[in-house]
Amino acid sequence: MDTPVDKRTTTSLIDGSTYHLVMSDEFNVPNRTFKDGHDPMWTALDKSDDDASSAGGGSLQFYNSSTVTTTKDGMLKISTILEKTEWNRYDHVNKTYKHETSYFKSGMVQSWNKFCFTGGIVEVDVIFPGEPFIGGLWPAVWMLGNLGRATYESSTNNIWPWSYNKCNRKLQQAQSISACNAQNHFGMHPFQGRGATEIDIVEVMAGDSNGPLPSTDPPISIPYADMTLQVAPGVPKNRPQSGGLPLRKNTVSPNGHTEFLAQTWYDNLTMHGNTSINPFFYGTYLAETKPYEPVTRTKKQAFQADAIGALHQLTPAHFNRVHTFRLEWQPGPGGRIDWFSKGHKINATFSMEGDGKGQDWVHAYELRDKSLSDLMGSQVPAEPTYLIFNTAVSSTWGFPYDTPDWCTKCFDCDDPKCACAFSPGFCQMLRQGDTAFYIDSIRVYQSKDHKAHVGSKHTLGCDPPEYPTKDYIRGHEYRYMRNPPFSYEDKHPLRPIQKGGAECFSDKDCGSHVQHENLTEVYMNSYSTSDDASTSNATEGRGKCVKRSASQKWFGSETFLNVCQCNPGFTGPRCMVIDHIDESISAHDIRMSGSPFQEFELLYLTPFMIFVVGVMAPALMVILIFTVIRKKKQAKTNPHFYQKPRTTFNNVAPPGRGAGFVVAECVPLATAKNDHLSITGRSV
Repeated sequence: MDTPVDKRTTTSLIDGSTYHLVMSDEFNVPNRTFKDGHDPMWTALDKSDDDASSAGGGSLQFYNSSTVTTTKDGMLKISTILEKTEWNRYDHVNKTYKHETSYFKSGMVQSWNKFCFTGGIVEVDVIFPGEPFIGGLWPAVWMLGNLGRATYESSTNNIWPWSYNKCNRKLQQAQSISACNAQNHFGMHPFQGRGATEIDIVEVMAGDSNGPLPSTDPPISIPYADMTLQVAPGVPKNRPQSGGLPLRKNTVSPNGHTEFLAQTWYDNLTMHGNTSINPFFYGTYLAETKPYEPVTRTKKQAFQADAIGALHQLTPAHFNRVHTFRLEWQPGPGGRIDWFSKGHKINATFSMEGDGKGQDWVHAYELRDKSLSDLMGSQVPAEPTYLIFNTAVSSTWGFPYDTPDWCTKCFDCDDPKCACAFSPGFCQMLRQGDTAFYIDSIRVYQSKDHKAHVGSKHTLGCDPPEYPTKDYIRGHEYRYMRNPPFSYEDKHPLRPIQKGGAECFSDKDCGSHVQHENLTEVYMNSYSTSDDASTSNATEGRGKCVKRSASQKWFGSETFLNVCQCNPGFTGPRCMVIDHIDESISAHDIRMSGSPFQEFELLYLTPFMIFVVGVMAPALMVILIFTVIRKKKQAKTNPHFYQKPRTTFNNVAPPGRGAGFVVAECVPLATAKNDHLSITGRSV
């Protein structure tokens, strides 16, 4: 609605075709809130980071929705501050509560289960937080498949980062939803491998490397941007070693002996400009879990995940003014992923591609599906995928690698003993500055002509018919919800969107002052040939402040005298946000509109089961026939075999029983005097 008209379409930098806008958020309205239930597009988390980093306990921040808002100049702002958070975490192993403390607050905003898309172009305008040469912050713009919810490790266990649609019995247990499964249940398609693959549009490493990093080609210094696809299954053996580029050929000593074998890694990874293969992180081995870990993974469920990434040089300007990053994603077999940034000059003698002013695109990194399928049989992700913005604080990202033996490894900026564990200037930066990650806009475009690009067609929605997720999430809601003590107030993973209802004192509190123009109408009118095509006029007012009704006063959870009431097309507690309407086709809705018998899962019989049934059925028939013959013979030899018994009741109680106890006695019919039921006694 408020996206500029000239941004309603874009041209692919790969295939040259036109892509149309399917989602945008310009963040133009100040003071928006993103707490669960406040926004139809985004959810800001209020929880600890379950992951605590894949490398093992590195996450130091507590995500708090109060750190996320929008500014007067039209930007999403994610602040990182020094503030202690304490809570009691339930330890399922020791059956007790453990006191936890975090000394940093930050924000994560995600569109999980609200807005998803498969394939297309993403453009994001950002200013990175903090100082370029002070390490410790971990800002990122990234995407994840909807079957996994970021930081909810129960939802991503053996789901992240699988993109594998082949049956491999050795990997079946490691991939929760495997292509080997004849019946995946919860609306999933049989024999379809599923997962939640991660695409990192940009992750930022700040700090001072004191010159180019080793093993980078061309030379890359910190700060840099990491552009990565994380995918499973990963290369199991002869992997590249962290800190060095992959060895493509065997190295031979002067004596003719092989010193180093060629390493196994993905071919035809193409980089442009000042971009190098990331030699410091090739992936994560998700091993058998320990008893104290938040999830369970057996030895047979352990697997290798690969990080196929590139480092792209950043400049101090990226931390001071808006820069644009772009991802073009063609999903599925035959697809590709391309990362772009705007070119900037480093100094007079060394520059990136582009005009040096940041106006020209640099095709930083290119990854094709063939590189994945040829090596491990994986594929470019085709899952419905959502967007994430966040700033983490992790001891494994930008913190000192080597600390002195005498250094106490603690992370409290107010404790002098911990100073040696931080990068120089980190705590002072958070104390003195307004340290925040700014996002000016996020836009998603898709192609209407699937023949114009490689890969699969583009789709919208979190529950597309080809890759359903809704019923699976409903069937495993607990995996997508917060852990105690935060989960006590949650009934479902997401709360209903609150439309109005916030306390107010004037109409201005409810967005009456916000001027808006329906630029969608302007855009559509620009294509109209009608003489009476009108131009949309700017209007004011998204809501108003009204008196709470009597029913609201008595039965509502709040007792405010005045509350916000939203005008049509707007929502949120203070009516600050445009209402999001999801018109995408849902696999769940298709199932519900069909026959109720479709809800029953089909029985799949393996060849072994058919063999067992084929042997057992004749055997049962033989047993039944012999039983009937045996009973007929018994009936001929014993004429009373089929005669009915007679039941009599006696009011005489056996020893130890009180009066009125009724005794039933069965007597053969041949001994009965009358062919009817005889009842004696006063009560039955």
